[in-house]
Amino acid sequence: MLLRASARTVAVMALDGSLFLHLTDQFVHRHGYRPGASEVRSWERSIPALTGALNDAGLGDVEVMLEYALPLNSKRCDAVLAGVHPVTGEPSYVVVELKQWSQALPHEDDPVLCHVDAYAHPVLNPVEQVRRYCEYLVNFNGAVSEHADRVTGVAFLHNATEFGVSGLREIERDARGLLFTGERRGAFLDHLRTRLSDRHPGARAADELCAGVTVPSRQLMAVAAEEVRERTQFVLLDEQQVAYRLVLNAVEKAKRADHKEVVIVTGGPGTGKSVIALQLLGELYRRGTTALHATGSQSFTKTMRKVAGARRREVQDLFKYFNSFMATEANSLDALICDEAHRIRETSANRYTPAAHRTGRAQIDELIDVAHVPVFFLDEHQVVRPGEMGTVADIEEAAARRDIPCHVVPLDSQFRCGGSDAYLRWVVRLLGLEPGGAVEWEPDGRMQLLVADTPGELEAFLDACRSQGYGARMSAGYCWRWSPEPRPGEPLPPDVVIGDWARPWNLRGDRSVSGAPPAALWATDPAGFGQVGCVYTAQGFEYDWSGVIIGPDLLWRGDRWVTDRTASKDPVFKKATPDADVDRLIRNTYKVLLTRGMVGTIVYSTDPETREKLRELAGTRPVHEPARA
Repeated sequence: MLLRASARTVAVMALDGSLFLHLTDQFVHRHGYRPGASEVRSWERSIPALTGALNDAGLGDVEVMLEYALPLNSKRCDAVLAGVHPVTGEPSYVVVELKQWSQALPHEDDPVLCHVDAYAHPVLNPVEQVRRYCEYLVNFNGAVSEHADRVTGVAFLHNATEFGVSGLREIERDARGLLFTGERRGAFLDHLRTRLSDRHPGARAADELCAGVTVPSRQLMAVAAEEVRERTQFVLLDEQQVAYRLVLNAVEKAKRADHKEVVIVTGGPGTGKSVIALQLLGELYRRGTTALHATGSQSFTKTMRKVAGARRREVQDLFKYFNSFMATEANSLDALICDEAHRIRETSANRYTPAAHRTGRAQIDELIDVAHVPVFFLDEHQVVRPGEMGTVADIEEAAARRDIPCHVVPLDSQFRCGGSDAYLRWVVRLLGLEPGGAVEWEPDGRMQLLVADTPGELEAFLDACRSQGYGARMSAGYCWRWSPEPRPGEPLPPDVVIGDWARPWNLRGDRSVSGAPPAALWATDPAGFGQVGCVYTAQGFEYDWSGVIIGPDLLWRGDRWVTDRTASKDPVFKKATPDADVDRLIRNTYKVLLTRGMVGTIVYSTDPETREKLRELAGTRPVHEPARA
């Protein structure tokens, strides 16, 4: 939070002007940049309206926490009021969303959204906004997780009249989402008095909330356990079950003996790492064990949220990113499930990280510190960016520095690529990621492999697959520049140009444009077929037929592969990135792309010599129609 003080003190600071200087200084300190003019203006206009109401209601001793940061989240509540309930004598908290709007209309199709003149697009109804803040606070702050009734929420539109915003009240349904206007200021004061006592200061209640442990609540874990149980569709086999049991046993032992243990589960694509991770999460919640799931991939995390939390939105909050734990208390979780751990970065800090959180700590250390049993699921051949540190050696070294025992569980059997171990071995040998050299593909009846002569032929084949009920996607190496995101209604720019064939990259943003799905849903939304995916959107996903375009960054010359870093347009490759690292990461990129298919893969290279070598190795079966698997 940027400031915590009594309502009386905040009002005095607002009057003498010191409040806004303090908030700005704290904002710069925490975020590393100055707040925008609109944010400062909202402080200057809205905070005095709130503190004026509190003092007029006789609640000057209520504790006000401004810009209160939600746990494990970048979102901030405008204010959280802490005090004592006038009837029960228990701590009581009111989350406040402040708006300067004078009028707003509910969206014609969805009252959860609304239209405000200042914004070109619909925004969230503040009633829904503050309700969600309340739910999240209860779900992740131990001080209120068992006392949900202590948290209520209000949206205070201090410039609005009843006529201007009355339609927003359509979704009012409980004490966590009430709306008050400047015209109904008296009703707002009365409501505050029903939640906060004028006889007791709120400092102790604020202390209790600030000291609350950041863990998922038991109610939320019960909901997640039910959701995951209902969605469990896989039977864990052999070493999958071994990994599953080892993790559960480690967690139980750590809880009994109050010690730490690190578990690393390694396996190639399709070995069931994510299935185990999700089932572990469900079982841990059924046992009442505090746990979270985290990845380093925006696309993967968003898809996990969509799959596991489709029917219960609050379950989505259990799926985090690796950089969510910079300020989390050590050992506050029993277990942390780190999926796609090969995406771990050197540090969690980026240009948006508050200055106070720029500790320089390694991200691996943060992930190990936050839980009694951190579990890492990884595939070292899927490291595709400079600075990704998710290797077995890196994690073992970090654990050894703390004298924490570390166990490695390898997964061998795999379920992607038709369950074809032969195909996976063929891919890693083709790319020189394992010794032995490239060999000719010998069909094994599980996985189909084809080579296309043109990108049009590749796309036409995949389209024919789709007409037979298969899922299919095209992906490519990062060898074409990526145009800025088009505006709504505009066509997607055809960036991937090969001769007279041109197609757009997948979208980069979080919204659909011109019928194309947002980046996180490219691999799972049927509308994703028309765009070419890159490694960052394909990684972690699978589809029936995978079409892979090998660009000019990977060429076959003579008897070996040659990588051409000048052909890569991936901005993660800097001048300082060593050639050896670029070579390894480009090969890993194509390893990821070539192992997304479950039924078959069709490959095209932009380079004639490379294409001829691929045809030599893959066989010469012509591309017409997909064979039945």
